[in-house]
Amino acid sequence: MERVSLKGVSAVALALTIAISGCKGGPSGGPASGDTGKISINGAGATFPNPIYSKWFSEYAAAHPEVHINYQPIGSGGGIRQVSDGTVDFGATDGPMNDQQLADAKVKVMHIPTVLGAVVPIYNLPGVTEDLNFSPDVIADIYLGKIVSWNDPRIVKDNPGVKLPSKAILQVYRSDGSGTTYIFTDFLSKVSPAWATAVGKGTSVKWQHGIGAKGNEGVAGMVRQSPNSFGYVELIYAEQNKMQFGLVKNAAGKFVKASTAGVTAAAANVPQMPADYRVSITNAPGDDSYPISSFTWLLVPTHFADPAKGKAMHDFLGWMLATGESEAPGMSYAALPASVADSVRQTIAQVQ
Repeated sequence: MERVSLKGVSAVALALTIAISGCKGGPSGGPASGDTGKISINGAGATFPNPIYSKWFSEYAAAHPEVHINYQPIGSGGGIRQVSDGTVDFGATDGPMNDQQLADAKVKVMHIPTVLGAVVPIYNLPGVTEDLNFSPDVIADIYLGKIVSWNDPRIVKDNPGVKLPSKAILQVYRSDGSGTTYIFTDFLSKVSPAWATAVGKGTSVKWQHGIGAKGNEGVAGMVRQSPNSFGYVELIYAEQNKMQFGLVKNAAGKFVKASTAGVTAAAANVPQMPADYRVSITNAPGDDSYPISSFTWLLVPTHFADPAKGKAMHDFLGWMLATGESEAPGMSYAALPASVADSVRQTIAQVQ
């Protein structure tokens, strides 16, 4: 009987050890790095850079099979919220966190710029094959409901010789918290006093007209299936969906079609980059600058509770700068300017 009792105690102890060990995990419930010998890093946020992030994370895992980076493109607002709450290891956003958000976050977060991109006005206008020109105030007034039809005199003026229909414009916007919306509304707030007063800028704003859709994919899909509609998406989504997108008048008065060269020109013509990288480059000066351009950022804690995750994130960021950046132009993003990349190399030394 005594021998059986000891075996029973041992079995209970073993079961308890397994149960305790099974409770260990990262912030989103995945296995901790020490449990399996592999490191799982979980992130969430912007859809704007999701195509290139997906490529990077896949390539990095292939080269470093001990590290797996999971990323959920839930929108910048969700990324800011989840990294601030500590429910993911990192976030991603196209609209930088404000001072209050940084102060309220449960962890100290730094902004790491990754690439730059463009937001473009897309439209579905049957019978019109030309690339349309859009003045900034026209875009603002379409969403403010002041311009309601495609043959409005102000649209006609910017597009001489184009036969525009007398159809009502259906405005499509992001229904979720979105960095793409932040970039778009940041631009409109700079170029339209009426917009700045009535709506303002943010990852989420109170839209006065139109219909909402979730994610860049949702907006692209809604415009594609809705004749006479107008929306905004990141450049790569317009190109992947083979959608028409317009030229936008920049601060120099030139109509410019979005391109990596135009985004690079915008970045080169802004004031000096601040130390925390939170900068707006919309409506940048210069003949070649595309006016709705922006950096996009990873939101990375300066300190990870799991040192192995901190080292893995540090190493990935180094790989991103050394290897990943070269892939940006082929995916309709602009790589970081050399001076910014050099500064980021010094910044990521803080990640541990």
